Amino acid sequence: MNVRTIAGLAREGGVGVETVRFYQRRGLIPTPDRWSSDGTGGVRRYGEEDVRRLRFIRSAQVAGFTLDQIKELLSLDAGEDRVRARELAAERLTALDRTIADLEQARSALMRLAQACQSKDTGPCPIIATFQGEQT
Repeated sequence: MNVRTIAGLAREGGVGVETVRFYQRRGLIPTPDRWSSDGTGGVRRYGEEDVRRLRFIRSAQVAGFTLDQIKELLSLDAGEDRVRARELAAERLTALDRTIADLEQARSALMRLAQACQSKDTGPCPIIATFQGEQT
């Protein structure tokens, strides 16, 4: 069994030590007991399951899931509740579709402003004027 310290876990997961501790406080990653060969003090040791869990959290965050949703997904991980996992994914997809639509609308508006700015060299810049709330 490959064990590592919190620093090693953080490094393998691509996060900082404080991020691991934050996830532990949120209940996303278990906090192992301290271990020492002589029974005093000791260091916490993390295994492969902790690495897998940390990578799962990071991947789910990239997909846009909140930490509460990730916690729920982790609880589903051990079970067979595919219906709830699909529901969470569908909610996320709906939110992503809204964000994409908003970004496409913002892109179109900015392209129109950039074209208006390029079309004439006099007067106020339409980009700056629009962002300042002025009518162009």
